[in-house]
Order: sequence, then structure tokens, then C-alpha cells
Amino acid sequence: MQQINIIDAKDHVNEKVKIGVWLTNKRSSGKIAFLQLRDGTEFFQGVVLKKNVDEAVFEMAKEIKQETSMWITGVIHEDARSKFGYEIEVETIEVVGESHDYPITPKEHGVDFLMDHRHLWLRSSRPHAIMTIRNEVIRATYQFFNDHGFTKIDAPILTGSAPEGTTDLFHTEYFDRDAYLSQSGQLYEEAGALAFDKVFSFGPTFRAEKSKTRRHLIEFWMIEPEMAFMHQEQSLEVQEQYIAFLVQNVIDHCAGALKTLDRDVETLKRYTQLPYPRISYDEAIDLLKENDFDVDWGFDFGSPEETFLADHFDQPVFVLNYPKAIKPFYMKPHPTRDDVVICADLLAPEGYGEIIGGSERATDYDYLYDQIVKAGLDPKDYEWYLDLRKYGSVPHSGFGLGLERALTWITGEDHVRETIPFPRLLNRIYP
Repeated sequence: MQQINIIDAKDHVNEKVKIGVWLTNKRSSGKIAFLQLRDGTEFFQGVVLKKNVDEAVFEMAKEIKQETSMWITGVIHEDARSKFGYEIEVETIEVVGESHDYPITPKEHGVDFLMDHRHLWLRSSRPHAIMTIRNEVIRATYQFFNDHGFTKIDAPILTGSAPEGTTDLFHTEYFDRDAYLSQSGQLYEEAGALAFDKVFSFGPTFRAEKSKTRRHLIEFWMIEPEMAFMHQEQSLEVQEQYIAFLVQNVIDHCAGALKTLDRDVETLKRYTQLPYPRISYDEAIDLLKENDFDVDWGFDFGSPEETFLADHFDQPVFVLNYPKAIKPFYMKPHPTRDDVVICADLLAPEGYGEIIGGSERATDYDYLYDQIVKAGLDPKDYEWYLDLRKYGSVPHSGFGLGLERALTWITGEDHVRETIPFPRLLNRIYP
């Protein structure tokens, strides 16, 4: 008898197998018990027929408590009525670990209660589906960049400077000097690109923003590619290809998870169609004004503006060339205008807002030095970064994608907290 996982049930129809499972729910009548089971790979139903098992096994099936762990043996059958498509007719049950008074019962619970019990809530079907999709997006990310010739360069988490100033960073002491938890790995990826041509980092980043919106986390994960000898338009092509690749791989490999979340696959398929529309910041301002938004040139878009712009195109849309005054110091100035920089934000439809921010990087040493000073930063902290403009500088571009915000959009969830195993929020650092 073979030991398998639930996910492999399709390969063992009409075979007797052994599976290690937990009980998520149950119901029974006089002659039959239905056990809802999970093993970490999938969820399916175990059917216990009184006439086919020992009396002790049937009584155990009726009395066993939620989240008890056990070994079950039985025969796999097709089950056209279930989302999964298969079930097991149980023959034996061997309890491994008992469970009593499991706090997350099959009823509605409040958000705070579920967040307090996140270590247990992860076992439930919706979080399981979201984490399955998260894992696929991470896997597909590595595949995409490996297939396109990128080298992974890990940026440090402790830094002595920041790409966008230190206002929203977590401060710590680094022996006898100040240090900060990383806000972005971008500056280090620029150094990597000038050594390896095309690089990317994937790691945790931290923002000490006192924000309670559904789009913000205190700790989140960023994917940050950087490409030498590349201008912005080429970078935009990489960005849209990457997003379409992620979405297509979720469609291809996470059908069960998407079904659990009731995420419409036909809607997702729209997002695999390239190219994505592009509009300038100037055009975006005009479009917003035409639709009764109270905005002036120089305004930094918030959630209502981003939602309208993306929904107007019914697809992710690039907004190009924002005002210099609202963007970080490292962005390349526009060749014919002094008031904008060469950059783009990719806005996701359905109300999810910015999922990618990117730009072509400034390459002129004197210009970059002046921008660092104007930003109120100490040039000494950025000497190494300025060195990149002294020794063989080249045009280079890059972007950053916030994993959790992109996942919120792909999964159709309402809040970014659902897309990370243990969310860190303004008032939450437990569990």
C-alpha cells in the first residue's frame, strides 16, 4: 500500500492508499460519516460507510475532533460533485495527535480574531489557496528571470542609507553608528547590474509608515530587477512580460486555488494580453479632470485616482513621466523637460492601484550629486553609489514589484494582509 498526498489522488483512482491528514470538519448520519480532510497539499472528503468498517472505526469517525491528526487508509474514488474531483472511502483511522476545542470553528469569525490566530488560520481553505498562489508567483518569478538571463544579487537588509530618504524607515543602532532596515534593494542592484548586466533581488523590505489602508504592510517582499544598457521603453516591455507570465502561470498551475477563492479566470486572462496601455502623467491629469477629479498638475495620485485610471483601460496601465518633485532623487531627468523624470508606475485594474514602480536611472555624476543634496541627504552616505557614475556608467533601468500587493490583485482579495503568512501591520506584530 502506497503512502501518498491528497494532491496525487488523481493518479491512484481505485487504489488503496495511506495518507496523513487533519480533520477540518465532519458530519454523520446513522450509517455514513463524511470527514473533511486536509494534508497540506489539498482538501478532500473521506467517506466512512458503517457497513464496510469495524464498529470502532465508525465510532471514531463520528467522535473525532476538529484538527485531530491521523493516518487513514482507504480507496480513492472519483467524485464529480466536489471541486477537487476525488474522495477516499476510508477503511482504517489511526489517531496521531488529538485536538480539543479548536478555536477556529466552521462559522464566521472577526478579522482581529483570525489575525490573533493566524498561526492556525493558515490551515483553512482560503489562506491555503492564497499561499498556494503566492508560492506559484515566487516560483514563476525565479523561472522568468532565470530564463531571461538575470543573476540574483542579494541586497543587504541593514543599510546605512536609503534610496528614498529615511523618513519612513526603521532605525537601529549598528554598533557605533546609525543603520536602517532596508526600504529597497535598488541601489545595490544598480551596482550588481554594472557587474552582471541583468540582476534581480527578492527579499524583505520595511516601511515605518503609519498607514492603515488595505494596500499597506509594514514588512513586505520586493522583487527588484535592474538592467544595464537598457532604456525605459525596453524596461516597460520586460515589466509587462513579467506580469503576464505570472498571471498565466497562476492560471495554468493554480486552478483549484482560484476556484476556492472564486477568482474569475476569464478576467485574469485579459491581463495576459500585451502590450499594456501607456499614458503620460500629463494625459492622466487631463483624463482625471475630465471626469470631475479635483487634481492639479503635480498631484501625487492616491487610491481613487489610481483606481479610476486602471479601470478606465480595463487592463494594467503604465503612467509615464511623473513630476520630478514627487519622485526619488535617482531617476533620470527627461531630455526635453526640466519638470518630469523618466519613470513609470504600473497600475492594476479592479481597484488595486500601483503594483510596479520603475524608472531609468540618472547617470550623470554631477546631476545625481546635486539631487542627493537637494533631497536633504548626506553625499558621504552615497559615495559608493556615486562611484557607479564615475567608473563606466551606462544607461540602466529597473523596477520594483511589491509581492503582496500584486498577489492581492491576482487573487482578488480585499486586503493585502491576506497575502503574507504572518502580516505585520501598524498595530500588529503577533503572532
